[in-house]
Amino acid sequence: MGSRNTSFHDGALARVLLAPFKLGFALTLGLAGLLLVAWAVDWVFVAHVWPGRVEGLRALLTEELAAGTAMAARQGGSVSAVTAPANGLYGLVFEATGLHRMGQRFAEGAPMSIPDTVVRSTWIARQEAIEVAMIGTQLLGLRAGVLIRFFPLLTLLYAVGAAEGLSQRAIRRAQAARESASLYHRAKYGQVVVLALGGSALLVWPAPVAWGLCAGVGAALVGVLAAGQWAYYKKHV
Repeated sequence: MGSRNTSFHDGALARVLLAPFKLGFALTLGLAGLLLVAWAVDWVFVAHVWPGRVEGLRALLTEELAAGTAMAARQGGSVSAVTAPANGLYGLVFEATGLHRMGQRFAEGAPMSIPDTVVRSTWIARQEAIEVAMIGTQLLGLRAGVLIRFFPLLTLLYAVGAAEGLSQRAIRRAQAARESASLYHRAKYGQVVVLALGGSALLVWPAPVAWGLCAGVGAALVGVLAAGQWAYYKKHV
């Protein structure tokens, strides 16, 4: 019996200690997957939709930067609050790996060794795809910075929805109304779906985003789902 208790506490302690690493690993995989999806979407539109190919993607980045800058100015923030995620993500993917410096070295036209010459030929052959990846990475980071600006609105509407739900829960408890665990869990997981899918769609959308409308509707929907979640929260807890 003692060994069973010891193993239980050891397992719980291990889970607590490993939780930050598991979360970091999951977030890293999620970011990598989202980045690959963004590259694929951008490349499809560069190759088949946008006139001017890469120029269409560059124009989209310029338009989103202007929208993010204007939003930050209205909220009393600095431009760096929007551009910092873009610079950070680009630095992580291309500068930390040496790809940015490699491209600069190839562009300088300095004498190179035979391996560098081979790599340079491959780089030039894939130059458009690499440029799409670079611009797409900046676009994804920029949009993440814009999306973060709506976090206070999301928090406010969630708090309002939770307060409304808890009020309805108190009324239901007083009236001895039935509880529904299925509705509680559906509303709870519905918020995860809205945040995950909605946020991902905004980040990779291959066109200018109406941030006020899309983020506002998403935050309002989260508030409604929060109200439903807490209205059916278990009574005995």
